[in-house]
Amino acid sequence: MTEDAISNLANETRHFDPPADFVAKANVTATAYDDAKADRLGYWAKEAERISWATPFTEVLDWTNAPFAKWFVGGTLNASYNCVDRHVEAGNGDKVASHWVGEPADDTRTITYSDLKDEVCRAANAIEELGIEKGDRVAIYLPMIPEAVVAMLACARLGAPHTVVFGGFSADALASRVIDCGAKLIITADGGYRRGAPSALKPTVDEAVAKVEAQQSGLVENVLVVKRTGQDVAFNDDIDIWWHDLVDESSPDHTPEAFDAEHPLYVMYTSGTTGQPKGILHTTGGYLVGVASTHSAVFDVKAETDVYWCTADIGWVTGHSYSVYGPLTNGVTQVMYEGTPDSPHKGRWWEIIQDLKVTKFYTAPTAIRTFMKWGDEIPAKFDLSSLLLLGSVGESINPEAYMWYREHIGGDNCPIVDTWWQTETGQIMISPLPGVTSGKPGSAMKALPGISADVLDDAGESVPNGSGGYLVLTEPWPAMLRTIWGDDERFKKTYWSRFPGMYFAGDGAKKDNDGDIWLMGRVDDVMNVSGHRLSTTEIESALVSHPKVAEAAVVGANDEMTGQAPVAFVILRDSATGDGQGDGGAAVIKELRDHVAKEIGAIAKPKLIMIVPELPKTRSGKIMRRLLRDVAENRAVGDATTLADSSVMDLISAGMNTTKDEE
Repeated sequence: MTEDAISNLANETRHFDPPADFVAKANVTATAYDDAKADRLGYWAKEAERISWATPFTEVLDWTNAPFAKWFVGGTLNASYNCVDRHVEAGNGDKVASHWVGEPADDTRTITYSDLKDEVCRAANAIEELGIEKGDRVAIYLPMIPEAVVAMLACARLGAPHTVVFGGFSADALASRVIDCGAKLIITADGGYRRGAPSALKPTVDEAVAKVEAQQSGLVENVLVVKRTGQDVAFNDDIDIWWHDLVDESSPDHTPEAFDAEHPLYVMYTSGTTGQPKGILHTTGGYLVGVASTHSAVFDVKAETDVYWCTADIGWVTGHSYSVYGPLTNGVTQVMYEGTPDSPHKGRWWEIIQDLKVTKFYTAPTAIRTFMKWGDEIPAKFDLSSLLLLGSVGESINPEAYMWYREHIGGDNCPIVDTWWQTETGQIMISPLPGVTSGKPGSAMKALPGISADVLDDAGESVPNGSGGYLVLTEPWPAMLRTIWGDDERFKKTYWSRFPGMYFAGDGAKKDNDGDIWLMGRVDDVMNVSGHRLSTTEIESALVSHPKVAEAAVVGANDEMTGQAPVAFVILRDSATGDGQGDGGAAVIKELRDHVAKEIGAIAKPKLIMIVPELPKTRSGKIMRRLLRDVAENRAVGDATTLADSSVMDLISAGMNTTKDEE
């Protein structure tokens, strides 16, 4: 995007002021920005009062050994106690902690905070009986069932760092993570439900254990198995134990130990562009303060009245921060759903919102674009009037999806919080505040109170309004990653070497005339086309703004003439499928290329547009653009094991070859 185009963003974009009731009752007001700027550490000290400390901290931040931070020095606490016990002790034991909804329509559970406390205590006692002690690591490989949350909190109660591995990952992925963090125990299930049918998990764990044994004999001592689907699975009596035989028979009484604020809470693995996945280490005190604070501020949660639903799987950091630790620390009632949004019908999510009177809803742009593809008439069948706020997470939400979300789900009245953060940051960093900010479709707006972010040029200088560059965080924050598990040097090189003293997020961003931030995606996804810097995100947004397009992914492919050229992969809306396809799609492709030229400029016209039935996505909904880049540049497709459906790449590759032949 040219600098002139960036500078015009503020003037061309619609603004949505907060509803009056949000302004009047907001958890956070505009003064919070000034308060935090005047005394940043004092601000976080005040936010730390949200949680219960067994021993008060004596120092908010020790940054003397940067970039290795210590937050809330000297303080001790227990994350599990903060999530369950203290709410029961405060007289809220009968309050619903979770409305759990299984994929089979009649499979539901209502879990109070007292119920949750008892289950966590039983699990903690059982895990202790298996020999797990403070500091031992536990791998969790479960579907979206209550036992997944119970297992996480039980580990936290014992001071045993957990590493949750998404239940869609392969045996190789699970084994590599178990080996890297040295997990002695794996907690899994016979299977889960997906699109109406049981899907086995235990066989994958058995295969992973065999791989671990071949490399590090004796590492995995036990596998604790939840019976979820009743499928027949192999059982090794030497190490396998049924959850119901051990946990259900354990005592519901367990006294939590208080741990140092810097005691490891969990390791979350995230893929790098190359090499071994990175084990991101989060510790207890700073992380819990960060997620409790931002959950309250960004979602304006009212524990007494809200029913909150974050659709993220707990296998991802969003599930950790805003489905488990943030909401439970704040004592809210929330929804947890096991299945997919189209089972048994495409209105399942909206049906759940209607039936459970959900007030705050947090999901991914990919899901929103999928709903757009399915059609407006589906959510229109359901009463969504309980909704007060909508959230977006995972990648930038394009303006078209934002507007659809606002109109068809939010009834043109709900504030939308478009949140930017990462596995590494642990907590939301940039987002509108619903009772303060006039939202702009497509912009994450500004850093939250207590967070310091900027956009820098190649020389490390802050860019003026109307310019783009590299997004950085200029000051430490409570929930920040402490290191990469077992590799401090990689931690420093990956995150702190590009701009000394600052955390480089790896994302490009731009400032509009107001200084509000617009995310441009990973810097790898910013193309240099004949000397012009173009964001794949803005080209995707232009494509999706066309009424025939449901979803689009754009990559920059090497080009002899221009250096790089945009290549687009497009899913048409159901209503447009077949339209213009009689000539192999040439008519609609020309229409889309011309549309991009009109929206951005001729320089941004994709060199190639391919109409595809699906895009390569992880189970969390992120589009794997590196695989599309492999296809666009005619390379062998890289590792696709993390995809929800790896067969998608075969279809795309075949289609690309056909397209090139036709050219």
